Amino acid sequence: MPQISVDYSAGLAGSFDRRALGLAINRLAVKTIDAKPEACKTLFRASDEFVVGESAGPDTQVLVEFQIFPGRTPEAKAALSEGVLALLAEHITPAPGTRLFTAVNIADIDRDSYRNAAAQG
Repeated sequence: MPQISVDYSAGLAGSFDRRALGLAINRLAVKTIDAKPEACKTLFRASDEFVVGESAGPDTQVLVEFQIFPGRTPEAKAALSEGVLALLAEHITPAPGTRLFTAVNIADIDRDSYRNAAAQG
């Protein structure tokens, strides 16, 4: 564990290497919250629309969400969030005239109800 989701504006799809960013996020999780490398699973999802307030745009967003088991300190979670924001700035450059909003959320999973499975074909 962790389960990591990266939602990004579809307009950013060709502007960054998702695999490289995912690997960097996974390595950061190992370093900052003592996650096991094989437990880090990062999913990327493109979003067709992103609207900010009453802005006519163009605006883009990258939102990274971590679901982790409880037990990490607030300081470790803050370091992870700050590290992810730095990685996003390093890996993603918005097109000229486009605003890029980035955010990170880290949430604890209910250990008693969480289940997972892997299948091999």
